[in-house]
Amino acid sequence: MARKGKEITLKSGDGAGILCYHVKAEGTRKGGLVLIMEIFGVTAHIKDLCDGYAERGYDVLSPQLYDRQVKDFQATYSQEDIQASLALRAGNPYENTVLDAQMCIDKLRADGNEKVFITGYCYGGTVAWVAATRANGLDAASCYYGGAIKQFIDESPKCPTIFHFGEKDKGIPLEDVRAIEAAHPEVKVYVYDADHGFNSDRRNNYDKAAAELALKRTLALFEGA
Repeated sequence: MARKGKEITLKSGDGAGILCYHVKAEGTRKGGLVLIMEIFGVTAHIKDLCDGYAERGYDVLSPQLYDRQVKDFQATYSQEDIQASLALRAGNPYENTVLDAQMCIDKLRADGNEKVFITGYCYGGTVAWVAATRANGLDAASCYYGGAIKQFIDESPKCPTIFHFGEKDKGIPLEDVRAIEAAHPEVKVYVYDADHGFNSDRRNNYDKAAAELALKRTLALFEGA
């Protein structure tokens, strides 16, 4: 299947050239969206998600967050690739990810989007949360099962934000989810009868019902912002 978007390189706040998958809205444009990858890079799965949002009326940018370390990194779900992905994540400070999110927000604004949103999955869920608290120009954020969100629990979002977690996710215990919820009554926390990574149809943990409901809630958030 032909891709709807193309790769472009943008300059981040520290001068780094960051490759982004860029796909333009189909039909009536509803706004811009920064879509943040899992630990595996901007893979075919992430590009599929971008294309899906473009079909729903969003201009989408997805930055390759590891480009300062390895250009255009894309991993499989093998143990070896998971370890390589985790090492890259560990070597990439969240300050860099905020710069890259801001770079995308600014580009989407410059392209005429009056509203700009962010979403992200796994690692990207945490990045989306940190961007919601630190970046400028976001209108709403939808964060999927970000395992490190608890590390940034003391920060407050500058825009309406929702969280999606899986009840069966052993990596993010429910007590962590409840702690996040208690610290942020202004944030809507949704818990699904699903495991970590439930949104990815490439993984064993894929849960179609949970993924569809989370998307519905995300689109409602964006459209109401």
